[in-house]
Amino acid sequence: QVQLVESGGGSVQAGGSLRLSCAASGYTRSSNCMGWFRQAPGKPREGVAAIYTGDTSTYYAGSVKGRFTISQDNAKNTVYLQMNSLKPEDTAMYYCAADWDLVGLGCWKTLDKYSHWGQGTQVTVSS
Repeated sequence: QVQLVESGGGSVQAGGSLRLSCAASGYTRSSNCMGWFRQAPGKPREGVAAIYTGDTSTYYAGSVKGRFTISQDNAKNTVYLQMNSLKPEDTAMYYCAADWDLVGLGCWKTLDKYSHWGQGTQVTVSS
């Protein structure tokens, strides 16, 4: 059974940085899509960043491009989201998701197809 465990959330002031981690376990195939999503109160869930571990292609929402970086550590089966220059509008619950049937650009074009989700970690950015 696939399990995703997020960590690294917290409270920071605007302009600060946080690094989220997502540790994956319970799978056998190596190449997959890993994504970070977020949901603020009263707003729909949105994709933030995704990575296809088969070729390390990365994808970003326009609102975070240049500030956030998604990366992977295959030895630790962990995906990270480095968040710099945080803004109050980045405040949300952040979720890690994974899917082993999506490939390449599908990691970003079919965000609603991710089949495994973590429990979420809260990020709060104060002005």
